[in-house]
Amino acid sequence: MKGIYIVANDKVLDNTIALLKSIRLYDSDTPIMMIPFDENYQQVAEIVTSKYGVEIYPDLEFVDNLCNNLYNIFGQGFFNTPNKQKKQACWFGPFDEFLYIDVDIVVFEKIADNLKYLEDYDFLCCDYQYLGGIKNVFTSKVLEGKIFTEEQLKDVFNSGWWASKKNLFTESELYETFAECAAHTEYFDFSEKTTDQPIFNYIVLKHISRRLNLVRRPEGKGPGSWAGSPHFEREGDRLIDPKVGKPVQYLHWAGFRIEPGCPYWDIWEHYRYLGETKPTYYPQKIETKKSLGQRFIDKVKNIGQQMKKS
Repeated sequence: MKGIYIVANDKVLDNTIALLKSIRLYDSDTPIMMIPFDENYQQVAEIVTSKYGVEIYPDLEFVDNLCNNLYNIFGQGFFNTPNKQKKQACWFGPFDEFLYIDVDIVVFEKIADNLKYLEDYDFLCCDYQYLGGIKNVFTSKVLEGKIFTEEQLKDVFNSGWWASKKNLFTESELYETFAECAAHTEYFDFSEKTTDQPIFNYIVLKHISRRLNLVRRPEGKGPGSWAGSPHFEREGDRLIDPKVGKPVQYLHWAGFRIEPGCPYWDIWEHYRYLGETKPTYYPQKIETKKSLGQRFIDKVKNIGQQMKKS
């Protein structure tokens, strides 16, 4: 059986609705299963199960035990919560082949069709994270220690969108790999607090050899997907990546708070209120520390201004 996993709670209700509306616009049939991020999920669970045909992961006790065991391997205090590892439960769930999607994403196609590539591969991702090198994933220690080769490190990926197969390794093997990571935290770039992504990359690069990044698929380069990319062109309620001349498959607001003024806000708003009346007023947000994505964009803008002055 094939399906889609998401992780959500009541705090990300609006994002979850936007994602599910976009999925169901193009695909009314593919099963979707929600893994609760924490105990505060009753509101989102009621809405997604009644309106979008989503099921709740059937063994929540297993999920909690798995996450607590992974948390304890590193020692309390390393992760701010065991829940950061909830997506690890996808390896042991009901779907034989599955796609995992973060809820700060909307899709522009029948996204489950990408599972067809699992006929020839065991793991899929779909992003240009590798162009930024190993930042936010690994440190140079993985090369110095010959943990990975430079060629292998070209397969680093963003852990917000990936696909794979059930039971590629056992629960015990997962614990053993986490223990390796805990013994060598110097391998990982945790500077931006992306504690799940570095370890997730280690697991995949270490144990799954048949990998494919769909932006580097055999039939040609794929489109980008990051909301921090300013070059996408609008085509109705979808986007085109003019660098490859192809429609964007999904848009990921990684590092951004989704709110008025964020990149491609109108795209997200369209899907969130699809079939509903859009609000005419949004409560003013309290000023908070800028997100990673916004800080990156500000840095690029500053460099451009400096170049103009010179």
